[in-house]
Amino acid sequence: MKPRITLAETELPDGNVLELQEHDGRKFLLVHGQQICGPATRAAEEELARLACAPFRPARQPKIWFCGLGLGHTIAAVAKELPQKRATFIVAEPMAAIPEWHRTHIPDSPLLVEPRILLENDCSPQALIRQDGSLHAILVHLDASPTGPRNRTWIDERRWVSAAFEALQPGGLLAIAGSRHVANLTRRLQGSGFEVAEFTVPSSPNARKPRFLPIWLARKGKAVD
Repeated sequence: MKPRITLAETELPDGNVLELQEHDGRKFLLVHGQQICGPATRAAEEELARLACAPFRPARQPKIWFCGLGLGHTIAAVAKELPQKRATFIVAEPMAAIPEWHRTHIPDSPLLVEPRILLENDCSPQALIRQDGSLHAILVHLDASPTGPRNRTWIDERRWVSAAFEALQPGGLLAIAGSRHVANLTRRLQGSGFEVAEFTVPSSPNARKPRFLPIWLARKGKAVD
């Protein structure tokens, strides 16, 4: 049996330790031994990208904002879905260690090979407000994304959701994936003005009995012609 190797670790704002591990060529982000990003989340991240990008394939200059870098699976999938040369992918990652891990340990990371990426360190409501209604989509994975000031996901912060609504163009999407259903999330998103649709995706497309993971697509009204 091949060993599990810890490549790097760093302390999170809440005092827990985030680890980057590798096993049999596959990489994982773990907290308390629980995988928050890796093979278990990849299918949902790629389906999140596919659903979020579908309306914007005809756009000449799609502008996509990511809450966190993770292992880069969502970003790589979006880059494949939206090949436009003038697309912009803004990655908001407040932990400096994670981009450094990509540069050191993940040679095929989109951060290293995708010139359309702009890396920022702020994913707060203020960062979204600065986008001034220019975004086509905002993508969030609830397990792998950075947390807010109270160690809760940004989706739990009403100011953040309101800022996301304002940061989107008409017809823009706030796309969210997670490892479990979140009670009342659809209602909370609707309360901020979004039109919401829920989907599920198998955790592993090849599994005989896969878990089904939730995806929410929250749209800001109708697109402008």
